[in-house]
Amino acid sequence: MAYSAVVLDLDGTLLTSEKQVSDRSKRVILRLHQQGMQIIFATARPPRAVKQFLPQELLEAGLFVYYNGALTICKQYGIESHESMAASDCAELIDFCLLHNPDVELGVEVRDEWFSLKEIDYTVRMNVKGNPVVRTLDELRRCEATKVLLTGAVPYEELHRNFGSKFNILHTDRGELIQISSLKASKEAAVSNLCGLLDISMDDVIAFGDDINDYGLFQQCGWPVAMENAIDELKAIAREVTASNDKDGVALILERYLLEQVPVNEE
Repeated sequence: MAYSAVVLDLDGTLLTSEKQVSDRSKRVILRLHQQGMQIIFATARPPRAVKQFLPQELLEAGLFVYYNGALTICKQYGIESHESMAASDCAELIDFCLLHNPDVELGVEVRDEWFSLKEIDYTVRMNVKGNPVVRTLDELRRCEATKVLLTGAVPYEELHRNFGSKFNILHTDRGELIQISSLKASKEAAVSNLCGLLDISMDDVIAFGDDINDYGLFQQCGWPVAMENAIDELKAIAREVTASNDKDGVALILERYLLEQVPVNEE
């Protein structure tokens, strides 16, 4: 199998449960990069979190799709794109959520800034170093958001009925988190656009993932690989299922299919 690009989700895929990249995975990815393969990290995370989790060598080698495709930054090629949500639509969404649950935990991401209505400690739950900056309701309603995050009870069916034609609404983390972004924002759209700029066919892309935000990408890429810990819907459309994120599932596939020679015990 010959591929021109590998797309790597982070949480539940490349990152272990301890939010680290194993030495084995790092070695194989860097070898692929040295051989000329494009390394694309496609994640729901913002830039600041990716910088926290990835080692410097991978930050320098990779191209980045953040926020499930709402923000793409590839400094090597001078590529940057941002699909934001109109402030009027965001205001309507925020009002809907607060009307149905005044205690809902609502976060608003604007490029690489994170805001909320109240102080919330996400350092353990979301494995991040910082917490959102508190803003007033009026300030949040004026944001052209990159992504809106919801944790807590909201009427899901009514949410989809009212906003499904305006936003891309994803239930991730086993249903515990709702991620909302522009209809134009998805991993598959961002990766497809990026590959088009790099003259790479989606048939020449191998992708790894574990959650519903990888589903569209799996439908479009040449060789989709689901992690053993992935949701069943993703496994059902994958070309193969690898070991879990804690057992070097990504490295196992990359070594087998893509590397000429990889000394696994190389220091």
